Amino acid sequence: MFRFAEPVYLYLLFVIPILVVLYYFYARMRRKNMEKYGQHSIVIMLAPNVSTKRMMLKFILLCLAYAFLVLSLSRPQFGSKIKEVKTNGVEIVVALDVSNSMLADDLKPDRLSTAKLALSRLVDRLRDDRLGLVVFAGDAYTQLPITSDFVSAKMFFSSINPNLVPQQGTALGKAIELGVKSFSSTSKNSRVLIVISDGENHEDDPIAAAELAKKEGIRIYTVGVGQPQGSPIPTNSGYLKDKDGNIVITRLDEQTLQKVAEAAGGKYIHATSANFGLSSILDDVRKMDKMELKSYVYEDYDEQFQLLLLASLLILLLDSIIVQTKNIWLSKIDIFKSK
Repeated sequence: MFRFAEPVYLYLLFVIPILVVLYYFYARMRRKNMEKYGQHSIVIMLAPNVSTKRMMLKFILLCLAYAFLVLSLSRPQFGSKIKEVKTNGVEIVVALDVSNSMLADDLKPDRLSTAKLALSRLVDRLRDDRLGLVVFAGDAYTQLPITSDFVSAKMFFSSINPNLVPQQGTALGKAIELGVKSFSSTSKNSRVLIVISDGENHEDDPIAAAELAKKEGIRIYTVGVGQPQGSPIPTNSGYLKDKDGNIVITRLDEQTLQKVAEAAGGKYIHATSANFGLSSILDDVRKMDKMELKSYVYEDYDEQFQLLLLASLLILLLDSIIVQTKNIWLSKIDIFKSK
């Protein structure tokens, strides 16, 4: 397992492109100054010991030395051993609606973007728990298996869009069923399923699925996204229309989401732009009984910065040996000269 212990130093690598640009302008200015005294090719002949190639070589070596120094400051490391870590926490699976109706903008900038931002903030508060992600529309798919790798989870959140599920619709029942299957086989209690949707279900029976989830020891919280009065769905050419040419209005179905939460012993929350509701759900989850969770992490990371630092010093040493002017004595040596 490879990592940088101090990755913030990697930003210093952006200095190299700036140095390249400065060197380019310096070379142009130097050439123009030489041309003031005559044609460039003739002026070069008047200074035979001057080597532009050596100057460029020294600049390249300087950039390489700097790059290796920055990399060594970032402390690259390799994990040499895997360790089992035991913690006490809760398994949380999020079922996120990614149907086209989630693009409605009755929550700014839209329902889906607001949900993604709230999920990202939720992950920042997780510590010893595990998280899984299911996305659904007309069908449901596992986007992220149950994991304690919250960095990867946040990366998945940023890539979520309605194109992840080709079949449109809102199959709440399928999402709950897949969410139930997403929990690890070792967990029996302390299981939470968070369903984030506008609740417009036209595909199956989510209440029955929620009742089955409760039998598996899973508590379901539902988060209603949108407004009951409804909102049109923006598209590239205006608003989504039905086959008769009428603008489609998507409305929050709070009643269905409330029944789902009640059937699984959970709670329904109406999300707003100011308060999405996931924080209060997590506060509830913190009061639940915790279970022992096992995870495996790399430990005993071996430092690798020494080699990079040595490479930087060797390059600087080489740079100091190379002079900008041509060596008069070496220039007299011609190994190909015929006897």
